[in-house]
Amino acid sequence: MAEPDRTADRASAVETIQRELTSFARRARATAARMHPELSLVSYTLLSHLDEQGGCRATDLAAQFALDKSTVSRQVAALERAGLVTRRVEPDDHRVQVLLPTPAGAEILAQVTVSRRQIFGERLADWPEEDLTRFAAYLERYNESARDD
Repeated sequence: MAEPDRTADRASAVETIQRELTSFARRARATAARMHPELSLVSYTLLSHLDEQGGCRATDLAAQFALDKSTVSRQVAALERAGLVTRRVEPDDHRVQVLLPTPAGAEILAQVTVSRRQIFGERLADWPEEDLTRFAAYLERYNESARDD
């Protein structure tokens, strides 16, 4: 009896994962655009991080998400124009500007977060709890291994 080709099986699985994650990212961008016209997926991610961290510098955002500083600058400028982010000068070092969600930014973020959780909840409603737990652990493991990229 022939030995199964594990290399081909592994390559096929990796290809499927890549294809499905790409599809997931496309859907996430499209969903974000429908939820709030001024809050792209990148903007949502940056605003969410600012909210979770209680504010941070633009350079911290760039480092956290492995984005070019000019990309972060454009996204932050758009969030500021939309009235969703404000800057605060650090009292101890006037050269440092901390970005913070405005009350309007925090409210929109909360609304979009509730909507996103509802969508995920609906998509995963018929999944057994064991599958959800395993899937969550796999995503955490994958993202942890990709943090240094």
